[in-house]
Amino acid sequence: MSSDDALSWTNWARTASATPRRRASPRDEAELGGLVARAAAEGLPVRAVGAGHSFTPAAVTDGLLLDLDRLSLVERIARGGADGTDGDAILVTVGAGIRLHRLNEALAAAGLAMRNLGDIDRQSVAGAISTGTHGTGARLGGLATQVRGVRVVGADGEVREASPAHEPGLFEVSRLGLGVTGILSAVTLEVVPAFLLRAQEEPWPLDRVLERLGTPDDPDGLVGGNDHFEFYWFPHTRRALTKRNNRLAPDEEAVELERLRTTGPGPVARARTWVDEELLSNGAFELVNRLATAVPRVTPRLNAVSARALAPRTYVAPSHHVFVTSRRVRFREMEYAVPREHLVDVLSSIDAWLDRSGEHVPFPVEVRFAAPDDVWLSTAHGRETAYVAVHQYARLPHERYFDAVERIVAEVGGRPHWGKMHGLAADRFRELYPRFDDAVAVRDATDPEGVFANGYTDRVLGPAPAARR
Repeated sequence: MSSDDALSWTNWARTASATPRRRASPRDEAELGGLVARAAAEGLPVRAVGAGHSFTPAAVTDGLLLDLDRLSLVERIARGGADGTDGDAILVTVGAGIRLHRLNEALAAAGLAMRNLGDIDRQSVAGAISTGTHGTGARLGGLATQVRGVRVVGADGEVREASPAHEPGLFEVSRLGLGVTGILSAVTLEVVPAFLLRAQEEPWPLDRVLERLGTPDDPDGLVGGNDHFEFYWFPHTRRALTKRNNRLAPDEEAVELERLRTTGPGPVARARTWVDEELLSNGAFELVNRLATAVPRVTPRLNAVSARALAPRTYVAPSHHVFVTSRRVRFREMEYAVPREHLVDVLSSIDAWLDRSGEHVPFPVEVRFAAPDDVWLSTAHGRETAYVAVHQYARLPHERYFDAVERIVAEVGGRPHWGKMHGLAADRFRELYPRFDDAVAVRDATDPEGVFANGYTDRVLGPAPAARR
């Protein structure tokens, strides 16, 4: 193996790669600070990498690439007023490199849980919050809204603490800002007591789904009437898979907890989980996509079969088991946050373009929802949001499809997910985000030399001051 091979890095989607001059995996915060300070003194740029689940080149560098996996301790749990917490808040401080699945396990062991999660749990906490990872729920925000404090290592190697009350600008851009203020070493999250969810998954006609979405505050609508709602539309069909996840009432939860403790999920539930998630969603889905690649014209028929293959199922499980889905079929993804009121028109336009273009897309379109928030660079900043995620199998070209969708969502002020594929640059982001210039000003003040910059951050935020001289 060559030295370049030992240093090389590629993300999960194989859409970005790098051969940095050095790679390091610091054992603790002090070592992390020393590595950063040394690299900065040598004029090397510095980036951190977690699981590599971003589809963008956010982690790419030719300088120092830091693996934070060893910064993965659960440092502290402060409950209800302890350590300065307010009211009933439960705060958990963790190393920034901890993977979400390990965090979920640690929280569950302590009788706690994240309020909301995305459907992938392989990411590091730092990577997930820095790129704006989110789940679904009309009254819930993304992971960054659950952050209450950060520790970040600057170019001088010093650790700075930030929160809404202390260095609020640094806090805002560190909790969602692609790591441009420094390297996150620890994150404090507000969590909740562990809870169960009743998951209901059911194929529906797409038109029925769209007619019954309702407004976010409509208790009879699919969006407002469920704690968590999402759906998957199969292109070239009028079919969708709906997912409704809801908390149990306290008395019902007590009964279900006792059942799960004594009997587990049961053989039928386990069999369905394996068939639906492992066979149909991974093994068979891989075969479907390979067939669509070999014979594109059969894609509409394959999608119609896939849309009807998943049988309805209902089950109860701990929240993090319900939120997370295994994803082993490799794909490319672009996701845009659009104003909730424009969702139906956006989907109709995508459907019309597919009909006109002759493009074949075997991957479902995923639609989720989020409440407005005040995080400066959140895709849901200041508006009721629907997320439209388009995917293409890794063996198929995606450019024409993604470009078309990007043109469609541009008409309604769509904001791209910071960690997924898109073609926008800083000038457009300035139009889309009211606090964009504030975020850039914080970046400029904390990293004027661009130590934590790379080509992607230069594109989406503009270059650091040193590069503009």
